[in-house]
Amino acid sequence: MAVTISDQKHNQIMKRRKAYMDRRIQESNEECGIVLVNTGDGKGKSSSAFGMVARALGHGMKVAVIQFIKGAMSTGEEQFFKRFPEEVVFKAMGEGFTWDTQDRSRDIEICRIAWDEARKYLQDPNFELVVLDELNIALSYGYLQWSDIEEDILKRPQHQHVVITGRGAPAELIELADTVTEMGLVKHAFENGIKAQNGIEM
Repeated sequence: MAVTISDQKHNQIMKRRKAYMDRRIQESNEECGIVLVNTGDGKGKSSSAFGMVARALGHGMKVAVIQFIKGAMSTGEEQFFKRFPEEVVFKAMGEGFTWDTQDRSRDIEICRIAWDEARKYLQDPNFELVVLDELNIALSYGYLQWSDIEEDILKRPQHQHVVITGRGAPAELIELADTVTEMGLVKHAFENGIKAQNGIEM
């Protein structure tokens, strides 16, 4: 139930809020590349990352997107961002959902190839944003080991931002990350027999 307050009380609350936020903004003056993790069972982890890609492009930044697991089908985001070949490198390097491939050895091989590709952009100072889409899935299934990739993330150019998506983010990654969002599932159309829709899931 919504709480009703007077305009005067609302104004007092907002003044205090503004003073607090102004102080926090003034204190937060460090500039550096950050690691963001989108995890959890809810929808929107990759969608949020692609929103950040669009935002980065608006600021004239160069972006690399490496997709793990995904790749068997073309998606709307891939088709869209490939319209900007000078600004975005988009590489869908998976071969499909793990329940489709059913070949652990092959999945491991493909993920290692994808990481070798990701490493190139994590070492390239020209790229200001690198999205590692569904990397958490590769880690949670053991296709990649955190100990094998941690150093590549830590040694990236100082100004470079990294966004990592997928459910099941390992504790070590959550500890390292600067910003972590866990998306919770309330309900999903798929539960009611509605298939994945273009423009929504694909």
